[in-house]
Amino acid sequence: MWIASIVGVCAFASPLARGADASTNQPAAPSNAVATPAPARLGGGNNAATEADHKRMMDLLGITSIRRGRDGMDKQSPYYANYDEAKANPFPQLPDPLVLKDGRKVTTPAMWWEQRRPEIVEDFDREIYGRVPKDTPRVNWEVTGTTNETNGSFAVITKKLAGHVDNSAYPSIAVNIQLTLSTPAGATGPVPVMMQFGFLGFGRGAFGGFGRTNRFGGNAPSWQQEVLAKGWGYAVIVPNSIQADNGAGLTSGIIGLVNHGQLRKADDWGALRAWAWGASRALDYFETDKAVDARQVGLEGHSRYGKATLVAMAYDPRFAIAYISSSGEGGAKLHRRDWGEIVENLAGSGEYHWMAGNFIKYGGPLHWNDLPVDSHELIAMCAPRPVFISAGSTNGDAWVDAKGSFMAAAAAGPVYTLLGKKDMGTTEFPPIETTLIDGDIAFRQHSGGHTDAPNWPTFLQFAGRYIKSLSVNNSPRQDSNRD
Repeated sequence: MWIASIVGVCAFASPLARGADASTNQPAAPSNAVATPAPARLGGGNNAATEADHKRMMDLLGITSIRRGRDGMDKQSPYYANYDEAKANPFPQLPDPLVLKDGRKVTTPAMWWEQRRPEIVEDFDREIYGRVPKDTPRVNWEVTGTTNETNGSFAVITKKLAGHVDNSAYPSIAVNIQLTLSTPAGATGPVPVMMQFGFLGFGRGAFGGFGRTNRFGGNAPSWQQEVLAKGWGYAVIVPNSIQADNGAGLTSGIIGLVNHGQLRKADDWGALRAWAWGASRALDYFETDKAVDARQVGLEGHSRYGKATLVAMAYDPRFAIAYISSSGEGGAKLHRRDWGEIVENLAGSGEYHWMAGNFIKYGGPLHWNDLPVDSHELIAMCAPRPVFISAGSTNGDAWVDAKGSFMAAAAAGPVYTLLGKKDMGTTEFPPIETTLIDGDIAFRQHSGGHTDAPNWPTFLQFAGRYIKSLSVNNSPRQDSNRD
């Protein structure tokens, strides 16, 4: 299970990358349970079931074929991804986030909140990420273990938690959200927390153990240690404990539980919104934990989990700040850009489960320009809260389209300005390693590859403008204090 999860995290979201497979074995219903229909099964293994469900959704939409996605690996392929900027903008006109559907200009914050933003949310719900059901089951959080330990030279208290999702309406499917929370042992009150979508080591961070996560070479501090140096805590939530990262898993996890094991409708939620929902349930728990200042909880995710982070930030106004790393298509990258991964990749059977079924139709017969919204409006939904958008160099992270994410961030700027906040200060794509953190939308393209590592220090510098901790008396060694 953990090996599969590691692959899901480390592989970038290319047409060749696949997420971890979650077990389809379900616990037997208790003997006194009311009889319920069995989960829908499409036959074969996960791959066959995924292909069958993708075909079923195409049939539901009346689609016989879609255009092929880009090939991210084979340069000899006729479908090799475009990396020519001269060809990258076939649809340069973006939907205006400050124009109502009836053509009226949005001129006040009240018009944004009461009229325009709801229009944008409806379009994303129906066509892009899918609708979260009105009545999702409650989550009962259990602290399954508490340990006093050290992370580098920092003393921390780590809680291991399980979020048991109420499955009394459909006992055949069980969902237990995995979460760890670490706070400074010297805290005298609640502290801010940075939460990451992660896996390896469950509670040790997404990509390695303490002190080995986010730097190149040596024993440089991990992102967790840099957070602790600021007097903050950190958390790791496991996305595949919320919803499997494949189409076969759509009849299990939280999506399957709410649907009583049956198949999705065209506007039902996909995995990205499910993972975001899980992050919000973790925030519910933080609001009850006296060790956490729940008003100062940030969220970080990389690659496909960067997409989920942006979705969570856009839909849940309680998140204070977000670090969106290499999120690419389906995240911060403009859908209308032809660079690296494109709409057709997400509409294909390998990634469609991230999205609403309706999204498939924009890979054929409709086109990108037919989308009623684009990713700049998802970023605008985060306003007025601060967001940090990150990507790596074209030598190693070209697939995610750093410039496409920058363009989306720039196009979200007018909404931030309307709400009294600052945009990035430029619409010109800057040279690599340029730090743009003076506004409330921040951007930096680092010179590394497909990793969130190099931009953690810059993000924490940016976040320090907004997140404050007054409750810590933590005394690390002087050489470990990175504040």
